[in-house]
Amino acid sequence: MSRLLTRPVRPVRPARPPAPSLTSFESLDRTHHEVLEMLARLHLLVEKLDVRGTDEGVRRLARDICRFFDDTARPHHQAEEELVFPDLLASGDAELVQHVTRLQQDHGWLEEDWLELSPQLRAVAEARETGYDVDALRACVPVFSELYRDHIALEETVVYPASVKRRHEQRRRSVAIA
Repeated sequence: MSRLLTRPVRPVRPARPPAPSLTSFESLDRTHHEVLEMLARLHLLVEKLDVRGTDEGVRRLARDICRFFDDTARPHHQAEEELVFPDLLASGDAELVQHVTRLQQDHGWLEEDWLELSPQLRAVAEARETGYDVDALRACVPVFSELYRDHIALEETVVYPASVKRRHEQRRRSVAIA
């Protein structure tokens, strides 16, 4: 017991900025990976639909794609709009603001594209012989996919790194003030 009492007291450690939380960006990046996977599956669906029609595998694939874009991709866009974009729009960096504005516009276009594609995919999922047009899907899917790929590339190479950097700088400043 006396040994504990005679132990030297450590000096107070200087305050450090907290480690940046990457959880939200890791989650957003993971969703991007899933989007790219679903886009590949969407192309596969069009190929299979052309060859096999609406067999059970094609119907299941259409259901999975609809569920993903409805339940994961669309909320992902909302999360970016609420958690990532506001700080960047307020940054005063004209180029960054232009990129974010483009991404917001992309979200609108992706939503419009999805609202056009989803009824056709639901018709496939429900094995309705009417309500979908393979030629229209063949034309729409590449446009939707290309926009998504460009959108993800801009987010991951420019916008997300800028957001992480800004958050890190803000944390460093707040710790320095405290």
